[in-house]
Parts: sequence; structure tokens; C-alpha cells
Amino acid sequence: MTVPPSYPPPYGEQPQGPYGPQGPYGQPAQGPYPPPPPMPYPAPPPGYPAPPPAQTNWWAIVSLIFGLLGGVLISVVCGIVGLNKAKQGQGGRGLAIAGLVLSGLWVLVAIAAVAIYLTVGKGTVTATDVKVGDCLKEIPSSTRVLTVDTVGCDQSHAGEVFAVLTMPDGDYPGQPAIEQYQNKCEPELSSYAPDAITDDSVQLYVLYPTAETWKQGDRAVTCIATLDPARTGSLKG
Repeated sequence: MTVPPSYPPPYGEQPQGPYGPQGPYGQPAQGPYPPPPPMPYPAPPPGYPAPPPAQTNWWAIVSLIFGLLGGVLISVVCGIVGLNKAKQGQGGRGLAIAGLVLSGLWVLVAIAAVAIYLTVGKGTVTATDVKVGDCLKEIPSSTRVLTVDTVGCDQSHAGEVFAVLTMPDGDYPGQPAIEQYQNKCEPELSSYAPDAITDDSVQLYVLYPTAETWKQGDRAVTCIATLDPARTGSLKG
């Protein structure tokens, strides 16, 4: 029997064995089982945790609180320290700035109030708070007044306080006792401004306690020289 000669397989082909065709590198190209699944890639490492938020420094908080309340000095000091702390990484920069801004507004309000006070005059005060040397912008239309308008005596004014007599404590003495104190005003004017006694343009006006104000502690009999026409300058010259 003649055996046919064997020829090598064509270039690139692998001889078939008893287990079917072979894949590259000796691996079976096809078998009874599916190829194993690919190996899973390892999970990526967890990311770095986010940095905690910057903690608000209490200097900035105190600056804002006192800025709202009008504590200008404390607010400014704490605001400056709070800004420095914010530059170092702490929170609260906006609070510190707000405190400084509010403090600045308080300063502006105070300056405006002083300017108005100096421009317009001393302002309205309680009638029992006037003192010797105060000048009144206008003379009240009644002796029962709660407030009076005072101005600097270098401005035009219609009256000047020259004496404040204090009555003794006790029960309300009644009108006769108060009139006795009123009679002491004229001698007081002679001591305060002697030339005013002979000046016909100067008259007397008296503020005195009533039964109602007596209960509130009013004991002052206020002697006022009225000026008609109004004038500038004190009666004392």
C-alpha cells in the first residue's frame, strides 16, 4: 500500500491535533467551554476628602455685633483683628468688613448730630433741666411747659435764665408759697445783670412747679429775663 507523502501545512496555519484547531501560542481556538471573563480592574483608590470649611473667627462676629449696637471702638478693634485672622485662613472676612462699615456709619451720624447741634443751637431740653446762663430761643406761651428751646447766647434769643431757685422737699406747698419764691427773682436779676433792672425791654418770666410736676420731683423756680426785641449776647455783658 502506498502512503501518500505528507506536506507541511501552509505558512501560518497550525496543525490540527486531536483536540481541534489550535489558536496562537498553543491555545485552543474553540473548545467546549466559553473563554473565561476578563479579569476585573482593581477599583481606583478613593479620592482625598474635601478640606473642612474655614471656621469663622469670633473677632469678626464681635465686630459685627458691636457695629450694630453702636460700640464703635470695640467694633473697629475686633474688625481689624478679624481681618488679620481671615488672611491667616479663618473665615469671617465679610462679617469683619460689615462691622467696620457699620462703625463708620455710626461715626458719620455722630458727626452730623454734632454739626446740627452747633449750627442750630443747643436744642430742646426739659424745662426743669435749664440752668443759669441758658438762653431761650422763644418764651413759652404758658408757665406750664415741659420743654423749652435753648440756643447759644451769641445767637438771637428772646430770654435768658438768670436764676434757678430750689424749693424745699415736702408736700406741695400751694400757690402762695410758690409766689413767695417768684418774688425772689427780681433781687436775683440785680445780682446777675444790674443794668437790666433799668432796661425797659427786659421783663421777668417765671417757670414754677405745679401740683402734677411736684409729684414728679420738680422743685425748681426758674427766673427768666425776657428780651423784647430779641437780641444777641448775654445780659451779663
